[in-house]
Amino acid sequence: MVSFKDFFSFKNNRFFWLNIGAMILACFLIILGTLYWLDFYTMHGEAVVVPNVKGKLYNEAEFSITKQKLKVVVIDSSFVKGIKPNTILEQNPDGGMKVKEGRIVYLTINTDKEPMITIPDIVDNSSYRQAEAKLRSLGFKLTAPEMIAGERDWVYGLKFMNRNISAGEKIPSESTLTLQVGNGSSTAEGDSVTNVRSTTQNDPVVDDSWF
Repeated sequence: MVSFKDFFSFKNNRFFWLNIGAMILACFLIILGTLYWLDFYTMHGEAVVVPNVKGKLYNEAEFSITKQKLKVVVIDSSFVKGIKPNTILEQNPDGGMKVKEGRIVYLTINTDKEPMITIPDIVDNSSYRQAEAKLRSLGFKLTAPEMIAGERDWVYGLKFMNRNISAGEKIPSESTLTLQVGNGSSTAEGDSVTNVRSTTQNDPVVDDSWF
């Protein structure tokens, strides 16, 4: 029968303590090795500065970025009037930021293709103020309206480069347009009234009592 004293006799067993010490050392080495591997894998402490390429042409920007061992991807394009095509408009990450080697720098460049805007349904469907507000909100420019016979302030037509255009057509953004707006008079009605009056005055007077 094992006595209570014998049960705790392992305290004096040096092999037991050697095994415990070896296990603790092994756990420490495993943790230390894992941390070192993570440091190496994530390149801890090794970073490069992202160059600021906004305003530069794409070829120049690409050279500056790849020189820092970074990658380049163009994700979007936009049209800005007055800026050369292929000029960098935006970048992510921003210039000056520190990132790891191999990081992708996303660019937005200026395109040479002016965006086309669809003409809304405003002809014979809106007042001058409504049409003006819609067109300006789309980025179009307007000349002084061309006044024509018709209901006052009602839109009867829309011109682009001296030709009439209709809803659904696409024209370059920031184009200059001219609205044809009614001036409150009707030439057609006035002519018909004049003709009736003229005819009445020239017709001979007939006395029905003779028949």
